[in-house]
Amino acid sequence: MREGLYGPIDDAIWNKAKDIKLLICDVDGVFSDGRIYLGNQGEELKAFHTRDGYGVKALQGAGIAVAVITGRKSQIVENRMTALGVAHIYQGVDNKFVPYEELLGLYGVNGAEVAYIGDDMVDLPVMKAVGLGVCVADGHPFVRQHADMVTTLPGGHGALRELADLLLMSQGKFDSAHGMSV
Repeated sequence: MREGLYGPIDDAIWNKAKDIKLLICDVDGVFSDGRIYLGNQGEELKAFHTRDGYGVKALQGAGIAVAVITGRKSQIVENRMTALGVAHIYQGVDNKFVPYEELLGLYGVNGAEVAYIGDDMVDLPVMKAVGLGVCVADGHPFVRQHADMVTTLPGGHGALRELADLLLMSQGKFDSAHGMSV
């Protein structure tokens, strides 16, 4: 066990995090708190935490790729992920395993080099196939039970940043990713 920024980190989790080259994220319940606001004119609103966005940029700057696979389709997600520089955004996906396998080929990685963060049952197949399967603190109880790691923070409130910090720290890239002298 070692001390992390958000609490103790199991050595097995730390060691898995060292090998991650690609982080795949769900959106609703991870980047957002899972709630969807609908206006009278059909407009859809979601709130995204800036710390999560900063974590994505820090990962990319450190050479760790980030991709998104989500079951819903939304222009808001397209806009936010594009603004963050996420190159591969899969929306409206029922079977997340299909784009997961495509991403392995696109990035030339194997499952052990991939982390996945999600919050609900649809995330489990990919979560179980990757090297580091992560569930947000407020994710479905069954998913939390089957994750390698559960964040201390809930989805939409910095959980993604928590995972990003762990990946960067375990790989010795935290200081340089945040512009700090080593």
